[in-house]
Formats: sequence, C-alpha cells, structure tokens
Amino acid sequence: MIKRLIIAIILLGIVVGGIVWFKYFRDEMIAQFLGGMTPPPVAVNAEPVQPVTWEPGIDAIGTSLSRQGVDLAIESGGLVRAVHFAANDTVTEGQQMIVIDDDSEKAQLAAAQAALTVARAEATRARTLSDRGVGAATTLETAEAQVESAIAQVALAQTSLDRKTLKAPFGGVIGIPQIEVGQYVSAGQIYATLQDHANMRVDFSVPEQQLAVLKMGGAVTVTSEVGDFSATGNITGIEPRVDPNTRMVSVRAEVENLSGKLVPGQFLRVRITLPKEEGVIAVPQTAVSSSLYGDSIYVIREGENADEQKVEQVFVQLGRRSGGRIEVTTGIKAGDLIVTSGQNRLTSGARVKVDNTVDLTPKAAE
Repeated sequence: MIKRLIIAIILLGIVVGGIVWFKYFRDEMIAQFLGGMTPPPVAVNAEPVQPVTWEPGIDAIGTSLSRQGVDLAIESGGLVRAVHFAANDTVTEGQQMIVIDDDSEKAQLAAAQAALTVARAEATRARTLSDRGVGAATTLETAEAQVESAIAQVALAQTSLDRKTLKAPFGGVIGIPQIEVGQYVSAGQIYATLQDHANMRVDFSVPEQQLAVLKMGGAVTVTSEVGDFSATGNITGIEPRVDPNTRMVSVRAEVENLSGKLVPGQFLRVRITLPKEEGVIAVPQTAVSSSLYGDSIYVIREGENADEQKVEQVFVQLGRRSGGRIEVTTGIKAGDLIVTSGQNRLTSGARVKVDNTVDLTPKAAE
C-alpha cells in the first residue's frame, strides 16, 4: 500500500514538473520569436527646421463705430410740417432734414425787426439833436442802448426760428425716420440716426502685458466675419489706464471704408502689426506634442543602417504663436528634420519613414 502511494506521488510530481517545464519553454520560445521581429517603420510627415522672418502681432476682438455718428434730435418742440429724407438716404452737410411749425417764431422775428427799425430811428433822431446841442447826452445813450437790445431780440427770434428747421451736421447715411408729418414732437426727441461710413473707428482691448508695445499710429488690420471685409488702419488712441476689473487696455483705431461694407456695431477681428524679426525658429503647431511632462517635438535622426531613420523625443520651450506656426526658443536648431504630423503613434527610438505625399494630420470630427 505504501509503495503504491509513493509511486503515485512520484508520477504526480513528474506530470506537474512536465507541465511547468512546458510552460516556461513555451514562454521562452514566444519571447525569442517576438524579440526577433522588427516592427515596420511608421509613416510620418516631416520638414526641416529653417529660420524664418517672424511677423509678430497682437490679436484682439473689436467693434466698429462711425468716426462721425450721432442720433439726431429735435431742438425745439412743435408740429412736424415736413420730413425731407427717407431711410438710407445719403445726405450732405447742411442739408435740410426736418421742418417744425414756425409760424409763431416768424411772427416774433417780424416784431423784433420792427422794434429794431423804430429803435434805430429813435437813435438817429437823438444823435442829430445831440450834434446840434439841443439834446441831452443821456437821451442819446438810452436810444443807442435800445438799439442794442433790439438787435439782441432779433438774434434771439432768429435763433428760435432756425431751431425749427433741422439740418444735417455732416454728410453720411441717414437712418429710418422716427417721426411723421403732423406729429407733435418735443425738444430732445430723436428723429433719426446719421452715420458717416467713409471712415470707421474700431474699438478693442488688449491685455495689459501688451501695453509696452502699443504706440500711436501703429498699423492694424481688421477683418469681418461676414461680407469678406478687410481693411488696414492706424491706432489713434490708447486709454491711459488699465481696467482694474479685466486688466485690459482700451485701444481705438481708424480704418477706411470706401466700399461701405463695414457698418457701425459690427464684430471685427483685429491684428496689431509689430516690427518684423529675422532668424526666428518657428515650426508648425502640429509638430508640438503636449503632455504633463512638457512640450516636445520628435526629431528624426539617422539609424544604425544607412537607410534607417529613428525619432528622438526632444523637450522644447515654446514662445509666441502666429497663424499656424509657433516659436521654439530652445530644444531644436536650424537644419533639424522634425515630424510635423503622424507622431501620435510614435515613441522615442521608433523607426519612421518620411512620406509627405500623404497628409497625416488628424482631421477634426464633423
């Protein structure tokens, strides 16, 4: 009985040992097989690093305003007798716009002019008597004072009459009339808006860190989201204070609008052009990979064989951005061949094959 038990234990040990040996043998064979396999090169897009002429700028969001734009208001109340414009008419400076009932003002002017005539006649008579020595000096002074008073009354009546006829203060495009003939209006009531579209202002804000590079007369370029409008202009005003709530500085520029496509209140993209810089290392933004460890670029190096290329992950320091390129201050140099797209499948030391005939840039989801 004991001999049979010992034999069973020995046989069991042989079977278990064989299974364990086979497992290790199999794993070793698989590891040797996989170790001998060389993964194919990864296709990437690449380009050499070259110094470029950097055109720095400051991008901002702005709003268009007329250089001359006002809401026209009634100066003196009364009944509207005539409206001499229609919506979107182009008017000239001094053009008659509105006529308010002025019968009372005309009568007051006529009375003032008649009083002036009488005062002048009295002054002439008093001066004649004084020259002959038969009139008192005080009589002449009183008569002359009455003439001055009458002249002032005529001017006052003329001003009241002029306020009944409203004229355009400058040339531009008139808006929709807000009043009708026969309507009673009061002083201060707005009857239309007048905008000069020939020259436009653009108001925008930039971060306080950019205040040092702003200067009066600096060149700006503005573009609109609609109408395909683009124009250049110059900075005409820089607010001498920083907004403590937003830490932004308000800036104003003027641009020409000869086409008339730009209208007040429109959304605009503004770019302030700064002086060009030569010899700046700038790469496509798609070449930069960002992670918790920092920003890096894959640089293509020669492999062990003449026809073999491998990549090295190089950590870099980034600077300014402009368009689709970004400045690299440290990490790479002119002449380096860098991967611009396709690096999502790469690790440092991976074999690559440059193929610029195919665009490997990831497409945004539609």
